[in-house]
Amino acid sequence: MAELGDGRFVIAGLGNPGPKYERTRHNAGFMVADLLAERMRGSFKVHKASGGRAEIVEGRLAGLSVVLAKPLSYMNESGGPIHSVARFYKAPPEQVIVVHDELDLPYGGLRLKRGGGDGGHNGLKSTTSALGSKEYLRVRFGIGRPPGRQDPADYVLKEFAAVERKELEFLIDRCADAVEALMTQGLEAAQNTFNT
Repeated sequence: MAELGDGRFVIAGLGNPGPKYERTRHNAGFMVADLLAERMRGSFKVHKASGGRAEIVEGRLAGLSVVLAKPLSYMNESGGPIHSVARFYKAPPEQVIVVHDELDLPYGGLRLKRGGGDGGHNGLKSTTSALGSKEYLRVRFGIGRPPGRQDPADYVLKEFAAVERKELEFLIDRCADAVEALMTQGLEAAQNTFNT
């Protein structure tokens, strides 16, 4: 691919560690990373690349050499582990793909982009600060805005509603497909196929 270098892709799913947060909206990035690990027939293990602050899977995905990462820090400190993994594998920000939940997209919406602001997302804020660049790729998984006057901070830490869970597996699968397309086809082609 012309726009990217020859090193490995680092794909980081954002979320909060531990069973308490496992099925929450804020952990959509972890859910996608788990599915990608299944596709790679790998399992996450703590690795020295992150100084012990992330679980990773190394292998091939869509024919390309990739490193999947799930930071073990909480969401607002996830940039440090992502930076450590990217540095260890010599991946420039342009070859880092961050998968995260997105309040500003309706549930199930998907948007691929490079760069931009953090939109109040603490995981993105931390990642941008740690990488020293906004020029990483983002795969934004729509979780929609909270109903009524519910605090967004509470909303993202709640589990998906029963009606949402009916579609969740399909939507996570589609998001994982978008990550693969981003690597194999490039940003513009993947946007044309997956942006909603």
